Amino acid sequence: PFKVEVNTELCELMKSIEKEGVIVPLLIRTNPYGDGYEIISGHRRKEAAIWAGETKIPVVIRELDDDQAVVAMVDSNLHRENLKPSEKAFAYKMKLDAMKHQGKRLPEASSVDDGEEHSMINSNELLARQVGESVAQIKRYIRLTNLIPKILAMVDEGKIAFTIGVELSYLSEEEQYELHAVMDLEQCTPSLSQANRMKRMS
Repeated sequence: PFKVEVNTELCELMKSIEKEGVIVPLLIRTNPYGDGYEIISGHRRKEAAIWAGETKIPVVIRELDDDQAVVAMVDSNLHRENLKPSEKAFAYKMKLDAMKHQGKRLPEASSVDDGEEHSMINSNELLARQVGESVAQIKRYIRLTNLIPKILAMVDEGKIAFTIGVELSYLSEEEQYELHAVMDLEQCTPSLSQANRMKRMS
């Protein structure tokens, strides 16, 4: 879900690599679908290293299954500043799916070991704790994955507010394409109340 974009951050990373080299190794695994290796985290470092003229970079090789790879990839990228709503949306969705496959459930409290069974927290709550968001906010982000690419791009660019994007995500794909055509033609976007009305009428 994370995009490598040529921007000032990547240029700064390239300058740092020119001076110091790649300090933090990339995390890779043996490619389960072919030859060579697959990068789990470090796509931006690899891109910046190529720009800096590096031909070799340090890596750490871990044998990870698909779910472990997704969790590691998301965890290593979520701390970045300036993540787009779409990046968070797909990252949360991917990590939540991976956690559910792994059956992640943890005891809620372990301060008193009195022999009683502790209540368990589910994957949604565990993810919410890990990323510092509420369960409801994570669900809102994941709703954005139902937007067509053109409307999702408008949310990323700030042309449509996050909350309006969430409301529009309940429209069918066909309705979203029609809406985008109207927005493009009229050069306007719906208000939150208009988006809510469209959701109810869908």
